Amino acid sequence: MKKVLSLMVIISAIFAGKAVAQTSATATANASATVITPIAIVKTLDLNFGILASSPIPGTLKLSPAGVRTTTGGVSTLSTTGTVTPAIFSVTGESGFTYAITLPLIPVVLNHTTLPGAFMLAAAFTSSPSVITGGVLTGGSQALNVGATLFVGPNQPSGLYTTNIPFPVTVNYN
Repeated sequence: MKKVLSLMVIISAIFAGKAVAQTSATATANASATVITPIAIVKTLDLNFGILASSPIPGTLKLSPAGVRTTTGGVSTLSTTGTVTPAIFSVTGESGFTYAITLPLIPVVLNHTTLPGAFMLAAAFTSSPSVITGGVLTGGSQALNVGATLFVGPNQPSGLYTTNIPFPVTVNYN
């Protein structure tokens, strides 16, 4: 009988232990967030292909992001270059962060300022830093230079050509 009573006490203790076992638990956590400086882009200089000459043969004038001009076909440059500059932008934001660059994918129209219907197209935009590598905001800023290729028609009418609508350059944090 003592054995049965002892066994009942042990079984009761086991079941009693389960009855008072913990069925929930609580922990705490903190929340945080880091706000960074918004990315911004401001134009410093407009894209200017400078002075060029056309011929009966169509051609191109390519202006690199470094400001170097090269020609193909019937386009030639002169010793008097005029103002030649890639488009230059200032990109600002959080120091050390990287960003992606988006350049125009469709040609930009440069219209003759006094001769309706005369135009040239600028396309194949390139940048430094390049679209492929993107930029890094060292010290919170970086210069972004943009060049393009100007398509010049045969016997392109002489005069000043300019865009009626500025072309967009977009930057985004990676």
